[in-house]
Amino acid sequence: MFPTGNAAERECYGSVTRPKKRARLWALLLCLALSVVVQPVTASERPLRIGLTPVMLEDQVRFLDRWRGYLEQRLGREVQFLRRNSYGEVIELALRGRIDFAWLCGFPYYQHRDALDLLLTPLYNGEPLYRSYLIVPASDLETGSLLDLQGGIFAYADPNSNSGWLYPEYVLRQAGSSGEQHFQRTFYTWGHQRVVEAVAGGLAEGGAVDGYVWDTLSRIDPELTARTRIVSRSEPFGFPPIVATSAADTSMRDDLRAVLLGMGDDPVGRELLERLNLDGFTQVNSDLYDAIGALSREVAGHR
Repeated sequence: MFPTGNAAERECYGSVTRPKKRARLWALLLCLALSVVVQPVTASERPLRIGLTPVMLEDQVRFLDRWRGYLEQRLGREVQFLRRNSYGEVIELALRGRIDFAWLCGFPYYQHRDALDLLLTPLYNGEPLYRSYLIVPASDLETGSLLDLQGGIFAYADPNSNSGWLYPEYVLRQAGSSGEQHFQRTFYTWGHQRVVEAVAGGLAEGGAVDGYVWDTLSRIDPELTARTRIVSRSEPFGFPPIVATSAADTSMRDDLRAVLLGMGDDPVGRELLERLNLDGFTQVNSDLYDAIGALSREVAGHR
């Protein structure tokens, strides 16, 4: 904090005696200018809050600290990441306005698109797209499709996940079945990384996982993914987007959008993108997520 009033003048003037009026004025203006430059964020400017779903890998705590610092430096305000164990918890925070932004799956975004605004979509392998992977243990060399796992134990990521529930459920509905009918038992792992771990560890005979997560794990933990085998990949869908809630005003949206779009323009930002296994962020039309909406309607129509 900086002194005010006469104390500020004394600190600025130091030991100068009988200064000229103009010199004193310039000294005072200099002090005021310096105080503006280094003044901390005021209490009235609350933190910018970003909700994160289990699309983030579980061991990225140190990375999130670095990313938060990067965003704070460029936004000039405090940033808070709020991680939750399920998509539903983050969705609730978003709909209640308890967070300003969220990195969500395209499925809940489509469901709540009237209340959530599309801000940006990540670029993966040069495109704003990803796929759902069907995986089995590496020792299983026979399974060729989801239908081959009838009567088995299957791991879903989250009931609000496109790649980790909606897409495989859609495939089964198209075959006249459902997860409840097709498998002996199903369970939710509440995270895509945990689906890979469950299948690799033999807790499930198959699982549905975000392809981006599996690919990223194959880079940082190849021993884990080597214990699984990709049976099939879905058609491409809109990558999990970053959305704005009703709590985020226009200024906050514009500022965060500009910072995220500019990450590829400086060395620190590029390094963070590399850690995320992303190429950057881009602006897309909401109809990129219409394919997920079609799956949702199809599944709902078969219930």
